[in-house]
Amino acid sequence: MRNKRGYAWLLGGVVFAGLGTFFVAGETRADAPEPPPNILLLFADDLGWTDLSSFGSSFYETPHLDRLAENGMRFTDAYAACQVCSPTRAALLTGRYPPRTGITDFIGAPPPDHNRYRQLNFRLLPAPYDRHLPDGTVTFADAFQAAGYQTFFLGKWHAGDPEQGFGPTDHGFDVNIAGTARGGPYGRGNYFHPFDLPNLTSEPGDHLTDRLAEEAVQLIRGTRDEPFLMFLSFYDVHTPLMTKPELRDKYRAKAETVEHDGPRFLPEPPRQNRQVQDHAVYAGMIEVMDDAVGTLMAALEELDIADRTIVMFTSDNGGLSTSEGHPTSNLPLRAGKGWIYEGGIRVPAMVSWPGVTEPGSVSNVLLSSQDFFPTMLEMAGLPLRKNDHLDGVSLVPVLRQQGDLARDALFWHYPHYGNQGGSPSSAIRQGDWKLIEFFEDQRLELYHLAEDLGEQRNLVEQHPDRARAMHERLKAWREEVGARYPTTNPDYDAETGRRDRQM
Repeated sequence: MRNKRGYAWLLGGVVFAGLGTFFVAGETRADAPEPPPNILLLFADDLGWTDLSSFGSSFYETPHLDRLAENGMRFTDAYAACQVCSPTRAALLTGRYPPRTGITDFIGAPPPDHNRYRQLNFRLLPAPYDRHLPDGTVTFADAFQAAGYQTFFLGKWHAGDPEQGFGPTDHGFDVNIAGTARGGPYGRGNYFHPFDLPNLTSEPGDHLTDRLAEEAVQLIRGTRDEPFLMFLSFYDVHTPLMTKPELRDKYRAKAETVEHDGPRFLPEPPRQNRQVQDHAVYAGMIEVMDDAVGTLMAALEELDIADRTIVMFTSDNGGLSTSEGHPTSNLPLRAGKGWIYEGGIRVPAMVSWPGVTEPGSVSNVLLSSQDFFPTMLEMAGLPLRKNDHLDGVSLVPVLRQQGDLARDALFWHYPHYGNQGGSPSSAIRQGDWKLIEFFEDQRLELYHLAEDLGEQRNLVEQHPDRARAMHERLKAWREEVGARYPTTNPDYDAETGRRDRQM
């Protein structure tokens, strides 16, 4: 019989005092106002913008996440703070752009002095990056913990090494289940028993995502009606590509029905970019994650707390389409994970705030990862911490349909080479316009996304004044956030050219 870890001993007897409400052992004074809302933040790994049915997929099946979208607001122009995972995670936790945190590449990427860059004849040596959040950094978990919330973390961390004092419980979470310094569920069984992850038991046949959902439900049951903040950070759909055999077989049969007239892959130099969604194993991984969401939603209903639990969902970067199995297509977006094009940074996002968000509503505001910190604070009635979440903007006016965001631009800076083929670059989006600067040759690309979502027509020559103004704004932002830059590779051989290999 599995040892179902009970956290009631840790949580029982907690006293929450805040917002004029007084809680003792799960009871509320009769004259107290409504208790603060619970917050459940669901975070997918490598899930592309069109990888949900509610965001356009006709192959992947996501009924539970689709229901979440139907119950709340869906964001069409939501972005990850970076095209790879660790920088986005740091931005989500801190409300700051990745250059401010120093985490601008995935933790574990080779440092700039690594011989690999010379061996592959890269034109530049990437900028250095930090491997954990700076000391003294305040995360949203710190803020909620200080306000009396119970704070839970489950799943992929990859924002520092817990064994060195940079894990979830060092950054405001009371509990850490399965969070490590690693970027995937690597070791032993990977997604299947036995897991090589902290505080997570398993038995033969267990699947990692199912177990995380079970642990999440157990934690919620132990809150005794006291407010909680839960960050469930799925390992799905990160490699290794693995799923349950019955789901693999289901989607293999479904893939035989997919009609696709054009080529399955098109060049995205130096890689090939997948053009069709029909990868059976990847589809199964998505369904497993969606089922876990369904498990949590059912538990909220059973415990009669669904009406006071805010549920938020997004992804850490775009779908993997140019490398490592090429499991998905991000069409109509260009490229995917690891690239500064839309396929690498635009992600699905939705928020269900019972009694506030209009069911089935849609917004096209420019949302980014760092916005979740101030948004959660304001939804919970907690004061904003503008000196902490420096770059985040609260979505509450949009969720209440009472206004827009106080922002006119978003920025990205990735001074590295990605495993998926991307190169050092920066970008800015203002309105429907997006400008990219590539550091290898200082090339600028300007796109009007409303008319060219696939970023195929570079309009720099047609709109030189706009390109110049946006470039100046981008450079000023980089100066403001203390961006680091790649440097020239002294051993670069222009005649040989770049040898394309995964870093």
